[in-house]
Amino acid sequence: MGCLFSRRSKPAQGGPQPAGAGQDAASGEQKAPQYSWDLRAKVDPKDYTFSGLKNEIVGRLPGKVAGQQFVIQDCENCKIYIFDHSATIMIDDCVNCQIFLGPVKGSVFFRDCKDCKCVVACQQFRTRDCRKLEVFLCCATQPIIESSTGMKFGCFQYYYPELALQFKDAGLSIFNNTWSNIHDFTPVSGENNWGLLPETAVVQDYVPLPSSEELKAVRISTDATKSIIPITRGRRQKNSDESCLAVFFAGDYTTANARKLIDEMTSKGFQLVQTKEVLMKAEDAHRVFQQSALEFIPLLEKGPVVALEFNGDSAVEQCQSTINEVFSGTKVFVSESKASASQDVDNFYNFADMQMGM
Repeated sequence: MGCLFSRRSKPAQGGPQPAGAGQDAASGEQKAPQYSWDLRAKVDPKDYTFSGLKNEIVGRLPGKVAGQQFVIQDCENCKIYIFDHSATIMIDDCVNCQIFLGPVKGSVFFRDCKDCKCVVACQQFRTRDCRKLEVFLCCATQPIIESSTGMKFGCFQYYYPELALQFKDAGLSIFNNTWSNIHDFTPVSGENNWGLLPETAVVQDYVPLPSSEELKAVRISTDATKSIIPITRGRRQKNSDESCLAVFFAGDYTTANARKLIDEMTSKGFQLVQTKEVLMKAEDAHRVFQQSALEFIPLLEKGPVVALEFNGDSAVEQCQSTINEVFSGTKVFVSESKASASQDVDNFYNFADMQMGM
């Protein structure tokens, strides 16, 4: 049977094909078509791997990883710094290393590591078969440990100028951090495989600033008050039985306003317990804001809300007066009274945890 169609289509009637449309103008020879994936820069895995290192200081500067996945394996007594966002990071068989990982869009997975100190920001955090890891963590979902012992966690605290944009590039919110809500996949009866670092723990005592000339170019601050991530108490015991919920609605200054209120309240001795950034619908507003819901429902279409829980005696009164003084032109939900505040907090965070699959 003859061929039904030829592999090369004939030129359209009315003239020859224009040069460049599959053939070379000078020679008339057919050229292979070029596809967009042919034009991409080829990725060399070696550029995104640290393997078999001992007693070294290594890292990647901002812009050098640019969302690729990274592998760290078989390293001992090393200081490792990834000052960029990445897709996923695997850390295997590392001993006595100090590690900083910039924002990771997906998962960070430690396997068979021991005696490491880390600063990590990610969507998912997991360990398996690890011993004695001390981690300053920002994690958008519930961190999971498995077959791991001697684990200690604190709240991520770090700053350099490029970090805020790297969080955005990795799709992470600075307000979604469940660093202390650890799930132990393999608990042992009568034992606790994990705990929290001391409240006084200072990042630089665990993961010091890099001393190599190349990495010194990154302008780092480990001062907790400058941290890109707000420092929260998480699951530590609250100092007071009074909390207050404040909720900012989406707009040009939402992040700046939330940070301003955090600064105002913490400077007066109140503690930030937890923060959350999440989308709400009208039915969620009725559940969370109760009789105030109708006032806020029109604002929900603009984007996610940012919620803050403050704790301390007179937190409600102080939060109300601060919002009236500092944010007089901005619509903010704030608990009305001490009596209703704890219910406000429970209503919002129960809803938020369901939204995020916690």
